[in-house]
Parts: sequence; C-alpha cells; structure tokens
Amino acid sequence: MRTRTDHISSHDGSFGVRLWLPDAPSGPALVLVQEIYGVGPYIEKVATELAGRGYVVAAPDLFWRLTPGWVGEHTPEGTQAAIELSKGFDLAHGVSDCALTASHLRALPEVDGRVGAVGFCLGGSVAYMLATQIELGAVLSFYGSAVPEATGLMERISAPLLLVFGGSDPYIPREWVAAVERAAAGRPNVVVHVEEEAGHAFHNSEAPMFHQPAPAERAWAVATAFLDEHLPAG
Repeated sequence: MRTRTDHISSHDGSFGVRLWLPDAPSGPALVLVQEIYGVGPYIEKVATELAGRGYVVAAPDLFWRLTPGWVGEHTPEGTQAAIELSKGFDLAHGVSDCALTASHLRALPEVDGRVGAVGFCLGGSVAYMLATQIELGAVLSFYGSAVPEATGLMERISAPLLLVFGGSDPYIPREWVAAVERAAAGRPNVVVHVEEEAGHAFHNSEAPMFHQPAPAERAWAVATAFLDEHLPAG
C-alpha cells in the first residue's frame, strides 16, 4: 500500500486530498468524507482498511477554508473545539469539494472509473448530498444529521445507498430515523440499517466517549458487504 497527498483546484483555492493506494494496478475508488475531527487517526484507520480491501481511497480536507490540515482530538475539549470549527463549515462547498475529488479519482490511472463515497457524521451528510448531484457506484452514509431533513432529495439518488444510524443517537432522534425509513420504503436502491442500542459516532474507535464495539462491528460488516455487492474490488 502506498500513500500520497494530491492537491485539487477549486474556484476559490486548492485543497489537499490524502490518498491510499492498494497494491493492485487499478480498481474502484472511494471518496472518504471526514467527521468534524478532520482527516485524523480515525479516518486514516478506515482508509487503511478500505485500501486493504482493494479500494483507492481519497480523503479530502473539507476544513481547508477554515483551518487547513486541522485535526481535532477525541476528547471532550477536542470535541467542543471541533463543533465550534464546524459551525463555519459550508455544506455546499464541502459537497463541491467531494465532487471535484470524485472527478480527480476518475482521471487517475490507479482507478478503473468506478467511484463511490463513504462518510461519517458530518461526512455522512456530505456523502448523501453528493449522491444527489453526481453519479456514484455506491454510497455509504453513517449517521448524517442532515439526512432526515433532506429525505425529499432521496428521489434524486440513483446509486445504491446505505444509510446507517444509531437508534439511541441523542443528536439524531429515533423519530427522525423513522422518517428516513419511511422515505426509503419501496426504493430498491436504498437500505437503512439501524443499530438500535447505539448512539452517535458509534463506529469511531478513536473516540472512547462514542465508540460501541459490538454495534460498530455489526454495522461495518453490513457496510463492507454492501460495497462487495455494489462496488466490488479485486
């Protein structure tokens, strides 16, 4: 596995994109969309695992307009700092940056043309919105808080879409998740997976205050099976 950082030009500057490249000569790619903690240890861990499965993984720095390269600590103080910083984040800009990242991936010789997206928390919202705007091979959105209020946009998504939530998430109440389930009902391309006892960010193994190993393991098994079905590598 190799890693590098590419830079992509936007209309108002340029931003860095961390890349993880598997040993295979070419394969599908994933835009890995960060949480509010930035492209830090958790995102790096997820990227390494996905690249080990054969995906070219690209994690754009979504906070480059605010504080380039910013990484928050997984502590109560770091979480509060991340929340404060994310208040200045423009969702539309983030979606645009991810669309540019997807285009960049498609042009790489290491990518066979197929591109999907995986996002967590903030990134779950961005990945969902990205899927309403561009064609993707598969989309995995983990506990995106913007999803429940944007279910009306689901009809714009043609890609296979997996929406993962915690049923005991204090930031995304269960009744909001139920609204997503109702919106997804009858849509063959959409799967909603709820870990009922899990809270927010339960997959984040770098955050002791959030991580719940058993639900995380179950949800990740669902997620990787979804990728294997709709955007297989290898």
